[in-house]
Amino acid sequence: MSVLAKLGSPAANRNRGPILAVLARVLPTEGTVLEIASGSGQHVVFFADALPALRFVPSDPDPSARDSIEAHRAEAGLANVEAALALDVRETPWPIATCDAVVAINMVHISPWEATLALLDGAAARLPAGGPLVLYGPYRVGGVHTAESNARFDEGLRARDPAWGVRDLEAVLAAAAERGLVESERVAMPANNLTVVLRRG
Repeated sequence: MSVLAKLGSPAANRNRGPILAVLARVLPTEGTVLEIASGSGQHVVFFADALPALRFVPSDPDPSARDSIEAHRAEAGLANVEAALALDVRETPWPIATCDAVVAINMVHISPWEATLALLDGAAARLPAGGPLVLYGPYRVGGVHTAESNARFDEGLRARDPAWGVRDLEAVLAAAAERGLVESERVAMPANNLTVVLRRG
């Protein structure tokens, strides 16, 4: 794998520790964790290294992201990280039939609302009872941004693509509940983000 294929983000290096602290508590002790929209692959190898009893399956619809995931995976040399799946949540069937947990970091606001609904559909169809869907990113709460920086970020996202944007958490939770996914935990994170843990009822 070419060094040029390996992508990286300073933000991913900054937030991976706080996210791992939540995952270590809420993920099952063993089983398969599907990561949706894995991006560069920095997160999945970091989590897999820290949680060796779990099998991680990264995914991304973007071929360049999958190349980067493979580069990070090859460098890390971890036995518990699978090759990245070509997975767009809006396209069915997904290339994985079941999993014990689903993780989606910084996806909900950088994709159309239809992608969030498809993510909820796919997770609800694959998770066992009590299985977690873990979402990380910025949200509006009560219709209000949690920080002025999030409001500016939201404006920038919508300028890039009108279908993107920081979502109302209540709308996400309502759509999740319609699919049998109920909020079990909400954790305030650095940089005015939230980790929201949904569990299949």
